[in-house]
Amino acid sequence: MTDLPTPSTTRPVPGQLTMTAPRRGKPPRHLADLDLAGRVEWATELGLPGFRAKQLSTHYFTHHTDDPERMSDLPKAAREELVTAMLPRLLTPVRTISADQGATLKSVWRLHDGALVESVLMRYPRRATICISSQAGCGMNCPFCATGQEGLTRNMSTAEIVDQVVAANRLLADAGDLRLDGESGVALGAEADDDGESLPSSAGRRVTNVVFMGMGEALANYKAAIGAIRRMVDPSPEGLGMSARGITMSSVGLVTGIDRLTEEGIPVTLALSLHAPDDELRDELVPINTRFKVDEAIDAAHRYYLKTGRRVSIEYAMIRDINDQAWRADLLAKKLLARGKGWVHINPIPLNPTPGSKWTASRPGVEQQFVERLRAAGIPTTVRDTRGSDIDGACGQLAAATSGAA
Repeated sequence: MTDLPTPSTTRPVPGQLTMTAPRRGKPPRHLADLDLAGRVEWATELGLPGFRAKQLSTHYFTHHTDDPERMSDLPKAAREELVTAMLPRLLTPVRTISADQGATLKSVWRLHDGALVESVLMRYPRRATICISSQAGCGMNCPFCATGQEGLTRNMSTAEIVDQVVAANRLLADAGDLRLDGESGVALGAEADDDGESLPSSAGRRVTNVVFMGMGEALANYKAAIGAIRRMVDPSPEGLGMSARGITMSSVGLVTGIDRLTEEGIPVTLALSLHAPDDELRDELVPINTRFKVDEAIDAAHRYYLKTGRRVSIEYAMIRDINDQAWRADLLAKKLLARGKGWVHINPIPLNPTPGSKWTASRPGVEQQFVERLRAAGIPTTVRDTRGSDIDGACGQLAAATSGAA
C-alpha cells in the first residue's frame, strides 16, 4: 500500500500541548471495536446468524487469524464476505527490524489513512511483552521524545490498538526458541509482578505483557484505550483472555485520565512518566506539567494505588546533566515517601537518544549514584532493561525514518 499518502503533521512549537486529536476519516469498523453483544447485534444487522460473530471472535481472539482459508467452520461461500465485513485489515506492515539476537522486533505499521505507528515486541525467557501505540504521533510534546516532536496525527481506534497485540501473537506462534545471553535489568512490564508472583508462562508463544508506552498518550485517547484493555482481558473468545496485571498503562501525568482509570475497576499497573521531581525542570521536560504539577500527578498515582492496591511504577528517563543530580534523587524519594511506603517502584531508564538531539543518557557512574540514593531511602528501584538501541529504538524514531524515506 505504498500509494497511500503519508499524513503531514505540523510540528508543535516547544511546550505546546495538543489535547484534542485532529479529526480524520474513521478506520473501518472491526469486530474488536465491540464487545461480544455488540458483535452479535452487528452480525444480525448484516443479515447473519448471531453465532457467526462468536465464531469469528474465536478465530481472531483465540487463533489470532483473519485468514478465511483457516475458518473451516464457516460456510465456504460466505467466508470471504464475513471476513471483509467484520475483520477488515487495519494494520499493513511496512517495515520490521530486529535486534538483541532476534529477541526484539520493532515494526512500523501503516494505518488505513497512511498514518504510521510503531510497536515493539520483546521476548524474554519467561514472558513476551509488546509495547503498543495508542495514537499516531503524540500531543504531549516532550522535547526528548521523537514521537512528541512529530506532533499528533490522530487517535487510534480500539481495534487498531488491539490488532498490534494480535499481530504479535501471530509472530510468536511462528517464532523459534529464544536464546538470550547476559540479560540484565528489569524487563519491560516486569513491574506487573507483585511479590515475585509470576505470570503464566507462554513458552514464548503468546504475549503475556502489554505496555502502553509506544506512540501517544493513551489516557488522551481514553475511550479507545480502555476499550482495548477490555478486549485484552475479556475471556476468550470474547477477548484475548489476558491477565490485567500483565498490562501497564503509562501516562505523563494526565491527572483527569488517571482518576478515570482509578474508577474503572480494571487492575492494570499504572506507570507515571515523571522524569523530574521539581516543577521548574518538569515544566520543560514534560509540558503537561504546566497544567498538572508534580505533586498533583503523584497524588493521582497514589489515589490509584489506594483504590486498586496495585503498586505504581515511576518511570524516570535518565538524561545527562539535566535530571540526574543526586539532590533530585533525594527530592524524588522525599516526595514519594511523603505519601507512604510500599506503594511505588522506580524504574530509571537510560535515555535512548534521538538523532541530532542535545539529550543523551546519563553517565553510568552518575546513574548508579542516583539509583543508590533512591534505594538508600528505602524505595525499590530497578534500572529498566533497554532494548533496540541499534534499531532506532527510541519511540517514534523508526516511524519518522520510514516516513522520511517514503
